[in-house]
Amino acid sequence: MDTLLGFRGDNHTVWETDGKIHVQILGTLKIRTGDVVLEAGELGGPKARQILEILLLQLGTPVSKSRLIDMLWEGSAPLAAVSTLESYVSVLRRCLQPGRGKNGVLRTTTGGYMLDPEMVDLDLSRFDSLILRAEGSEPKIALPLLRQALALATEPLLGSELLPGWADAERCVHAARVASAGILAAKLALELGMNLEAIRLSQEVLNRDTLNEAAWTCLVLGLEMGGNPLQGLQALDDCRRVMDRELGCSPGPVLQQAQERLLRLTSAADDDFGHVIGALLSIQEVVAGQGNSAWQHAGTAGKVLGFSPQEAGSVIFGYLQRALGAASV
Repeated sequence: MDTLLGFRGDNHTVWETDGKIHVQILGTLKIRTGDVVLEAGELGGPKARQILEILLLQLGTPVSKSRLIDMLWEGSAPLAAVSTLESYVSVLRRCLQPGRGKNGVLRTTTGGYMLDPEMVDLDLSRFDSLILRAEGSEPKIALPLLRQALALATEPLLGSELLPGWADAERCVHAARVASAGILAAKLALELGMNLEAIRLSQEVLNRDTLNEAAWTCLVLGLEMGGNPLQGLQALDDCRRVMDRELGCSPGPVLQQAQERLLRLTSAADDDFGHVIGALLSIQEVVAGQGNSAWQHAGTAGKVLGFSPQEAGSVIFGYLQRALGAASV
């Protein structure tokens, strides 16, 4: 027999027959029941809404009244804080479970309150579950799970609560978890030879955090895998500039090694720019004390070209002359 569960907004009461409330807390708070959606403003006011959000973050775990008071008033609780809290809980219950008293989704526990996890379908819980399953699966299975998780987390946690300190702290923790999931997905995509997806996933992480070196690494490796050395070098340059400006440091050894490979790939092109890069690499070998032997690279016709330091200088000088001449036209 289906259980009828009531939800009352400012202008409507609706009923769900699966015995659960369906809650979105990633982004702005929404409670869905069938075709009806209760918005953040339909839950009895800001404090009642925040009580619900705090309990959702601790779904299935009792939260004491003292803890709720500390979070709601952040050290400035009124003298009658306990009775005020209880009144807010009563308002919230009337919104979520009219006519059910203390027997609905919002339960009273010893000294506090709890949301019954068997009666709540929470997007954050689904996100966490998908990540956990992915972390214990092989790449071909894990990547689709991570895609599903990331699709749930396109908006920040607790988008309805921009001011409370506890909400901002939870948002930061969740954002780091989303970034880690994105990087893991990008690494798996690289492992599976899906360079375009790795690039997309890396860029999504960098759109939120330009200082994430792991994301830069996946982006550069994806461009390298896709045969785009010039774009890879550009990404490396962007990474270097950001890290120097914000952190005063340079990319780590993995990206430095990628840079060397990308330079060598670029120098293999049988065009002026490729020849210049090859010449610069040849000079660098001499400067680094590796002798006068120039490194070899083949053009599209299979011709092998070698540079002595003098020949390298001539190639670079000629390229600069042509570039300056073109710029002056």
